[in-house]
Amino acid sequence: MKKSTAAVSAVVVMVAGVAAYLYWQQHQTAPAEAPAPVEAPVAAAPEVQAPVPEPAPHYPITAPEVEEATGAEVDPDAQLLAALRALFGASVDTLFNTTDIVRRIVVTVDNLPREKVARRLMPVKPVPGPMVVAGNGDARVLDESNAARYSSYIHLVDTVPTAAVVDAYVRNYPAFQQSYVKLGYPDGYFNNRLVEVIDHLLAAPEPAGPLRLAQPKVLYTFADPELEKLSEGQKILLRMGPDNAARVKAKLREIRAAVTKQALGR
Repeated sequence: MKKSTAAVSAVVVMVAGVAAYLYWQQHQTAPAEAPAPVEAPVAAAPEVQAPVPEPAPHYPITAPEVEEATGAEVDPDAQLLAALRALFGASVDTLFNTTDIVRRIVVTVDNLPREKVARRLMPVKPVPGPMVVAGNGDARVLDESNAARYSSYIHLVDTVPTAAVVDAYVRNYPAFQQSYVKLGYPDGYFNNRLVEVIDHLLAAPEPAGPLRLAQPKVLYTFADPELEKLSEGQKILLRMGPDNAARVKAKLREIRAAVTKQALGR
């Protein structure tokens, strides 16, 4: 297997894994015995929100012909995990949920523009540690030091070559497409959805100054109701801090340009 195939992990981490990880992390509260939020069912995104008919495909991907080394059927999850282990070694089993990883990516990407993300289907495991909050009462804000907790993930965003990411994504596209169809989109194209989700994330607002927080019950929320009603994907970008968000958006723009160019055969 080409080691460059491991670059598809950037799709996992940048488009889905990092986002899902940040979602879980930022919903942790200061009280040590706070009850966990209600989890989305393992089933899939359609149980969170019923799928709607998609328009004609704008960016269908055609994977290149791949010569089969043996007559054995290829396990897409095993193929992806082998690539991840070639890149990250034993840390893969520490950082990633290794079962059904292709499906986890597809479900998480599909859920990012929605109100909720299915936590049990995230491709990346949460790292222990609460969100860093400054102030008390109505003066609580998301502390700037909170952004430093994600430096290792943002480093991947900065260093993984976009061309290698897209090459690996295209080579592995049939597995993503098949999983997307099984999710409840028989006439859908996962690459269409990926582009839609990237556009949605790029449209996330970029408010100036510290983000004020409220704690009406157990979980922290944004004090600004206009920010609180954003999708989870857009709120994720707000929570990771403006510098991190800008770097993720820059990489997402590169990925978008590449996957749409490849789909159009340019």
